[in-house]
Amino acid sequence: MGELLELQAVIEAAPDEVAKILLDVRPGGRSPIAIRGEVAEAGPGDDFEMVQDGSRITVSVDRARRSVTLQGEWWYRGVTSVEPDPRGSRVVHRIFNVAQGHGWAVRFAARGPLNSAPRTFAETVHTLGELLGVAAWVVDD
Repeated sequence: MGELLELQAVIEAAPDEVAKILLDVRPGGRSPIAIRGEVAEAGPGDDFEMVQDGSRITVSVDRARRSVTLQGEWWYRGVTSVEPDPRGSRVVHRIFNVAQGHGWAVRFAARGPLNSAPRTFAETVHTLGELLGVAAWVVDD
């Protein structure tokens, strides 16, 4: 598994407050990263599968680590987590290549998702800031 991209943001709210919204990814939840589609399979706890536009996406929430993982059927795994920051919280979004075999083809398939990730992440951060009523911004490294 190789990391393809990492994005970071600061949200001026406590990590538990940010995580409370970010991890609310079940259908109808408040999280801006909640998958819109239909639940294909729901188990006990916070793990479930969604079908969106014909693709199956596995969603796994780890409340203790304040993180949520969205994994597609072939190569994509996105992990978004909330960490403490002196200004409140740091939200970190990482995209990984989890393809088994023929991983070389990922560089072609991943172009679209990787190119759109910064804009989508910025929108997520903006929405979190609005929902919490605090300042929020993407960190440019």
